[in-house]
Amino acid sequence: MFMTFVILQPCCNDASCVDVCPVDCIHPTPDDPEFMKADMLHIDPDSCIDCGACVDECPVDAIRADHELTAAQERYLAMNAGYFENRPQRSTAYDARTPTWNAADVTGRRIAVVGSGPAAFYAATELASVSGVEVDIFDRLLTPYGLVRAGVAPDHPGTKAVTDLFRSVAGKKSVRVRFGVDIGTDISHEDLMEHYDAVIYATGAPDDRPLGIPGENLAGSHSAAEFVAWYNGNPDFANRTFDLSCERAVIVGNGNVALDIARVLSTPPAALALTDIADHALAALQQSCIREVVVLGRRAPAQAAFTNPELISLIDSPEVDVFACAADVDTDAANPDIAEGQDASTRLTVELVRELASRQLPKDGDQPGSGDEQARNRIVLRFCLSPVNISGNGSVSGLDLAHNVLTLDSNGVARAERTDHEETLETGLVIRSIGYRGRQIAGVPFDSERGVIPNVHGRVTDESGEPIPGIYATGWIKRGPTGVIGTNKKCAADTVRCLLEDIAAGRLSRPPHDRENFERLMSEKAPDALDFSDWNKIDKAEIAAGSAHGRPRVKFVEPDKMRATLTASPGDSS
Repeated sequence: MFMTFVILQPCCNDASCVDVCPVDCIHPTPDDPEFMKADMLHIDPDSCIDCGACVDECPVDAIRADHELTAAQERYLAMNAGYFENRPQRSTAYDARTPTWNAADVTGRRIAVVGSGPAAFYAATELASVSGVEVDIFDRLLTPYGLVRAGVAPDHPGTKAVTDLFRSVAGKKSVRVRFGVDIGTDISHEDLMEHYDAVIYATGAPDDRPLGIPGENLAGSHSAAEFVAWYNGNPDFANRTFDLSCERAVIVGNGNVALDIARVLSTPPAALALTDIADHALAALQQSCIREVVVLGRRAPAQAAFTNPELISLIDSPEVDVFACAADVDTDAANPDIAEGQDASTRLTVELVRELASRQLPKDGDQPGSGDEQARNRIVLRFCLSPVNISGNGSVSGLDLAHNVLTLDSNGVARAERTDHEETLETGLVIRSIGYRGRQIAGVPFDSERGVIPNVHGRVTDESGEPIPGIYATGWIKRGPTGVIGTNKKCAADTVRCLLEDIAAGRLSRPPHDRENFERLMSEKAPDALDFSDWNKIDKAEIAAGSAHGRPRVKFVEPDKMRATLTASPGDSS
């Protein structure tokens, strides 16, 4: 009898493991219709033949043999097995036809990729695999990797290992990376179109969605986007200040980002000091008075936006106590129609939250640490609550909440309806984490309602819905803020396939100006741009600065300091 391998929380959905599995036991694959919405991949224990090929291929070291699991990790055995319960047969709708561009001459075709996060690098990877194509990647910041660097929580270092793949792509002769170039300001969209055969926008979703309630603009009310960027060392947010003098913080929204923020606010600074959290954030958190973080969801546990791997990771944290409010968690049970037909993943979510609700939640006013120096900060998950007002005289002092009940709409989707029952949570810090949206770039079509660049399968469209030759999109700016890091791999592959098909079909004309002309333009409009070799020097300096303190790196957040490393003497990381 074979043992089985199990995929754990760091899974990035890159699907590299799928390609090397000889028995097709890892799902969902990019061929499966549910792949783009999957939280993680799973290994079928009944099909796994114990070959271990997936272990060597995984870019984030997220796969373990079943006998290697810790007691806490054994939950993943049930998660993997549960995924395959009553799993439908693979869809045949996936378009796996032979590429139509194989016979096309793409020699000298130049493609610009705007952004340097996962979506951008996956697009560059696809393009660099086609002989003759030249790729230029542009980023406004002086650092690469997008949300892998500036979004992934500092205590999730395994997830960041995917950057090793991107580094190898940046090292290819056909790929150039330019940092410190703001497309739309330094270099216009029109400039790119005049010098490249095509432009792929992979600019992500850097802005947040507002709550739209009174008091949202009070001091102490912030977006998740700015808070995450602040503690991860995004230079644009390094000078932000957050009042951490209150004892309770409230996060509106319960996706994975909300759990990350709750964990960062609750984890002892001594533990955070071993991560790559930004120094300014660590200093502020060392003075924090926050002892409780409440995470709010509009609907019930079954409809929570967080994923089971992230919840399990939070529950198993040795640094934080996690609870759920028992009065909030049985909403589904009160409506059998809503509870009926839940899949294995949803049932596990409900089971985990009920486990948390069975724990004795300290009474309001009880402070962690009272009479016990070893007591930990706490995170409390609340459900079926909607914010209606942020109160305070100049700054946040409370959050008014309406209790909700769930009803099924005509499509069978559980919706939250407000009741007359309200309550108020005292707090000095409210963070909204209800979604991200893209940002418009001058000269590029933009759907302001959805916060994305309008497109069909990655081909950017005009107001009439017709594709505009030479303009493409991938990642969150293409599809909205859904999926995890590896989801962008298939998304990028689909966009690049459309681009190459358009070249083969003769839909893309050659640009009027050549590379030499563009280099002159860069010298004029972005003379201080850096390249990937410059980043490698900054990277080494950050790692050297961190090693002196037992940390993976110390992030440089001041552009001047980053540039200073380029002229520093070897070994000087000061």
